[in-house]
Amino acid sequence: MDFQYLKNKRLLLVDDEHELLDMLVSILKEEGFNHIVTARTVKEALDLADSFQPELAILDVMLPDGNGFSLMEQLKHKGEYPILLLTARGEDEDKLRGFGLGADDYIVKPFLPKELIFRIMAILRRCYKGENPLVKLQNSEIDFDRAEVIKDGEHLPLTAKEYDILNVLYRNAGRIVTIDALCEAAWGDNPFGYENSLMAHIRRIREKIELNPSKPVSLITIKGLGYKLIVGGK
Repeated sequence: MDFQYLKNKRLLLVDDEHELLDMLVSILKEEGFNHIVTARTVKEALDLADSFQPELAILDVMLPDGNGFSLMEQLKHKGEYPILLLTARGEDEDKLRGFGLGADDYIVKPFLPKELIFRIMAILRRCYKGENPLVKLQNSEIDFDRAEVIKDGEHLPLTAKEYDILNVLYRNAGRIVTIDALCEAAWGDNPFGYENSLMAHIRRIREKIELNPSKPVSLITIKGLGYKLIVGGK
């Protein structure tokens, strides 16, 4: 089990080293984390925390306009989510201070990429263990962890593109997701020209999740704008 529903969590990375941030983003994306924002100062991090609403924050202790300890305290006032401290310093007093302020883990630079991933996944499993990866719709369920739809007792596998499209729709459940945003989620940074392909994928998704794909009740078309996923079962 790859715990993909945990890898869908929103991650905030804060470090003033541009190259390290790029490396961290690359490592995390290779492991399947796609909802990542970065900041290089305390101010940037606090601004992003308000709009992005992270579900895990990874903070460097040394920052140009403050430190990870004070940032962690301010973030704790904004929301309840786990925090991993990332630093070049390994003194016991720093670790004790971090844990005393509510840090969930502490890793010292330099570190092995796999060690960071293991620590992140351990935090996410511990903090979000009560979550159910099954998303209930009117006539089916989506299991993002196994990349499949369950309908009438049948397990219908999702393709990679179907998964990406459903994932962004679920993350914005009840809200309109534009055609451009869906194409970008499925085909990357140059999504133009994929509108017809998107329509074909939407049709196949509806065949899996809807009782009657021609009269959808869960994946709704918003004419001229995009699509909306209605979450909720019977």
